[in-house]
Amino acid sequence: MALSQAGLRRWCLVHKWTSLVATAFLLLLCLTGLPLVFHHEIDALTRAPVLGAGDDARRASLDAVVEAAVAANAGTVPLYLTYELDEPLVYATVAPTVDASESQMTTLPFDSRSGALLPAPPVGEGVMAFLLDLHASLLLGLPGTLGLGLVALVFVAAIVSGVVVYAPFMRRLAFGTVRRDRSPRVKWLDAHNLFGIVTTGWLAVVAFTGFVLAMETPITLLWQADQLAALTAPWEGSAVPERPVPVERAREAALAGSPGSAISFIAWPGTPFSSRHHYLVALRGDTPLTERLVRVALVDAATGELSALRATPWYVTAAFLSVPLHFGDYGGLALKVLWALLDVAAIVVLGTGLYLWLRKGGVPFERRIATLHGQGEAVT
Repeated sequence: MALSQAGLRRWCLVHKWTSLVATAFLLLLCLTGLPLVFHHEIDALTRAPVLGAGDDARRASLDAVVEAAVAANAGTVPLYLTYELDEPLVYATVAPTVDASESQMTTLPFDSRSGALLPAPPVGEGVMAFLLDLHASLLLGLPGTLGLGLVALVFVAAIVSGVVVYAPFMRRLAFGTVRRDRSPRVKWLDAHNLFGIVTTGWLAVVAFTGFVLAMETPITLLWQADQLAALTAPWEGSAVPERPVPVERAREAALAGSPGSAISFIAWPGTPFSSRHHYLVALRGDTPLTERLVRVALVDAATGELSALRATPWYVTAAFLSVPLHFGDYGGLALKVLWALLDVAAIVVLGTGLYLWLRKGGVPFERRIATLHGQGEAVT
């Protein structure tokens, strides 16, 4: 159904103002996102723990890993164990107390085969960590992250309105046409339209997954108030066991309840990601198709018995799946190169759109509408 001139005017205004609101932020996100696409490769060259040769079938005792982590940081208690997805690495996080702030935590890398503490720069520092913080929160913490979530929604509106505005433009021009014989402004418009429509699908995926990742804290709070609270309700008010069972027993109980799974994450009793009476063990699938799908096991820290096992709700699963989709981190180096090229194309879209707005002058709306039909000068 063809748009009326009034309807097209409204869509042009929506595209104009949503694009302008989002452009400055998106340029920063695209520029910081480009190296982050290759963050694994960059970290491997600059900051990765040095892994020696070893038997990949061998597995170190988690209790020995925890003891070594606490010994390396006197006066601390264990909080979390986190497994690397693609490397035989396990990270142990310790802090002075179970309710310590993030700034008080120390994370150490261990070889998951031998249990050896590995030499490596401090986790969470360096250029890539700075870029990730800038990309995720503008260095402003949770307020910055939530603000970028709002920017992502505005950008979705810019994408939708851009597609609507592009449709009448295509009626008189072949796909991919760049009118090199016209004024510079028309050529910039054609480049903007071409790069924009080619990258529309990718931009929509990145914008939506970016919004989901920005909502990580609200999603976690919702899960804690909903599913975790329901699972731990029978033990509400229980004290943290003075001598919790060894974490190795918690690991074995969780795996016994979910054969064919692999450990992704373990949280100690009393930490924000568990209850006061349980270990929380996050289990993932052991195939490429299931490694991002997580089930949560609660293991009684006093007895070592499995108390509950449940798949995460859809909104938590969406957050887990959004990470590789956002950074192209699920198809090897070739997909990362494609993601990087699309990122550069997005920068072109944003740059040409900004140029067209700055150079719009006093072009009447009717003349800009004519351009959409291939009859006049540039529209923006």
